Amino acid sequence: MGEQISAGVRLVSSRPRPARASRAFNAARGALALVAGQAHAQQAQMSAADIAKLVQNPLSDAIMVPFANETNFRLGPYRQAGNVLNIQPVVPVHINDDWNLITRTTIPLVRQVRMSDEVGPRGGMGDIVPILALSPSHAGSIIWGVGPTFILPTATHRDLGTRKWSGGPALIALVMPEPWVFGVLISQYWSFAGSRDAMRVSRLSAQYFATYNLPDGWYLSSSPIISADWTAKRSERWIVPFGLDVGRVFEIGAQPMSASIGAYYNDGVDAPDGICVPK
Repeated sequence: MGEQISAGVRLVSSRPRPARASRAFNAARGALALVAGQAHAQQAQMSAADIAKLVQNPLSDAIMVPFANETNFRLGPYRQAGNVLNIQPVVPVHINDDWNLITRTTIPLVRQVRMSDEVGPRGGMGDIVPILALSPSHAGSIIWGVGPTFILPTATHRDLGTRKWSGGPALIALVMPEPWVFGVLISQYWSFAGSRDAMRVSRLSAQYFATYNLPDGWYLSSSPIISADWTAKRSERWIVPFGLDVGRVFEIGAQPMSASIGAYYNDGVDAPDGICVPK
């Protein structure tokens, strides 16, 4: 999607944290979204600007399947590059004339860097993160959704996930004054079950997104995920990235799509321990 909103969970190893190698952290990101459902049925009557507005609304009544790939640089003690491919299907469920349930699921495919001579690089699936947002079918100028979100311990290796069942509240809110889109996704997670020798989870994720739509389906967007790990030391608690994406809405045959590429930089706080941060 244009703003590439996601669950934004910071994948943290259940192992003890090793010493940091760097206080700077860079990421290159590419995203592709396929639009189906209502948008696919109506796209013949919609302009590029109309389709852009649709895919940039995370609570729209349309099925979308975004793929977001993020390569993170200078991770871990060897300053290597890690990678996360997030598959993020969005499926709206019509409850009645007044309410929709928007299901947003993040499935991360992770390549973690080498952490030591004994702990080599890892690859596999990370923890799956679903969001279930209840949203009014006929919203006013402020479009919003609220509901539970979870971290499911589905990682294929202990180093790729939390090994904890976690949950908490999530809020999505946005406004769309043309040609802009502004919004936030805020979620808080607490662990409530899982492996006893895994670190507990208490984590805040706050993603803001701002998109400026240009002629012919082009857009500029920024959607960093600010995260706070409340279990970490204060000097290691926050990740505050910033950056910019450029993208375009287009069609291949009768299939509306949105693609973007961008770069993000994190300064002033420590980078995660060789763990990629999905966007």
